[in-house]
Amino acid sequence: MISLRYTLLIATFGWHTTVFAQAVSLPDPAQVGPRAMPESIAPVQAPFEMAELARPDFGETQGDGRRERVRFAADASGSALVTSTLQAAIDRLSAAGGGTLVVPEGEWLTGRILLKSGVNLHVPRGATLRFSGRIEDYLPVVFARYEGLEVMSLGGLIYAHNADRIAITGRGTLVGPDEGPVREARSGLSDKVVDANLPVEQRVMDGLHGRHYLRPQFLLLMNCRNVLIEGVTLRNGPMWNIVPTYCDRVIVRGVTVHSNGVVNGDGVNIESSRNVLVEYCDMNTGDDCYAMKSGRGADGLRAARPVENVVLRRNHASGGFGGVTFGSETAGGIRNVYVHDCVFENVRHAAYFKTRRPRGGGGERITVERVRFTANNHGLFFDMIGSPLYVGELGERLPRRALTRLTPFYRQITLRDIQGECSEGDALKIKGIPESPASNLLLERIDIIAPGLPNLADVTDVTVRDCRFHAEQPTLTLLDAAGVRFDNCLFDVAGAGVGVDLAGEQSHGVVFRAVEPAVDRASINAHDGAQKSAVSITE
Repeated sequence: MISLRYTLLIATFGWHTTVFAQAVSLPDPAQVGPRAMPESIAPVQAPFEMAELARPDFGETQGDGRRERVRFAADASGSALVTSTLQAAIDRLSAAGGGTLVVPEGEWLTGRILLKSGVNLHVPRGATLRFSGRIEDYLPVVFARYEGLEVMSLGGLIYAHNADRIAITGRGTLVGPDEGPVREARSGLSDKVVDANLPVEQRVMDGLHGRHYLRPQFLLLMNCRNVLIEGVTLRNGPMWNIVPTYCDRVIVRGVTVHSNGVVNGDGVNIESSRNVLVEYCDMNTGDDCYAMKSGRGADGLRAARPVENVVLRRNHASGGFGGVTFGSETAGGIRNVYVHDCVFENVRHAAYFKTRRPRGGGGERITVERVRFTANNHGLFFDMIGSPLYVGELGERLPRRALTRLTPFYRQITLRDIQGECSEGDALKIKGIPESPASNLLLERIDIIAPGLPNLADVTDVTVRDCRFHAEQPTLTLLDAAGVRFDNCLFDVAGAGVGVDLAGEQSHGVVFRAVEPAVDRASINAHDGAQKSAVSITE
């Protein structure tokens, strides 16, 4: 529990509090999410080169685009399947060169929809597509990726493969099944269920003849180009919701996802895709809200498809695990990601960087800035170790292992202009890997209220500059921390001063410059191979 002093501090913290002396404008909830979305898409400004993104053209800008309203024989009560009629209309429109297919108002029950090139599936306000919970409505199996492993599975409730110029638009609603096998979370980890030694075409997960089956994702787009998902609301999906995989030039904007309580109910998962813009969305999820993933272990290394050139801006989260999450599937690499001007409320972690020893790859050249958050655990969290529950003895920090092709990394990460509060945990917690420390990290103008001060393990070259940490617990924890610098920081802690718990033979080059209150050398507890001489204190 946070003390009365910090309860009062939180009460006055407010979205409109001016925290930094610098002229930094942080967004409030009214400036993010679908309600704040303008009609036009502003040019992307990022700290890396990125392809110019625009809505796909379905002929409507020239006035010669086809626009059809699908006509269902069934009534609009949602009691009879309309899959065949809807699919036939999509196929016909795609074959004719494309256009916009409008779903009529009412509630319509359907199985898997295969979206084809040139088609904008428009679901207007008042129209609802409700998806079946029966496995047979999602057969035959299709090429998919499930938690970082390539498989032949049920795919997605809406699925596309090798399509160009596709869209799902409108203010209507897509609803996953209330019940049935499609939404049942099967027991067993993906690594154990999928035999990655088999050719992909033999990794059949259809639930037939005693075979395992995998829940379909909500919107699964495989190897597509020029994709737009705009305005729609997704509810009650079976697992991951919006999943562009191996895609190029993707825009997701103004989308709302409700999956609170759904196991693995991630909101937007960008999988091994490039040139992606996600803006003005709102997530209330059963897992991570906005995530980047690039394949798992040896199978991900084989595919070798990174996440790259991704911008997330003006997004909101109203509940979930990670506000923005990187990994834990990192084999193909995650690079050139820019997250800015977002508000994450009631999440477990605001920014969450995760991987595991057997995952491979890693993340680099990632910037997260101008973010407000409230969290119920560590505010900014790097977890590169994981748990023995999922990776066995590799989830133990020691012993230090030899570097292999499956040893992951996180490096060249910037976290800047972030303001938030945590009801539990630490403001900043980093759990690197002894043989692959989290490295080259810059934290600048961070202001966080949390029970605990920063806790850093297995890190190298970390700069914490112009930051403020308000905490009950007055001790900084450093374990095998090399080249860590706290520069012009305020530690607002209970009691008179701040202590340093320093451990590990690798701890050296720790610097405190112009911090308040000043670190007293007598307050440094050096143990387990660490020496007080590893710390320098300057005005």
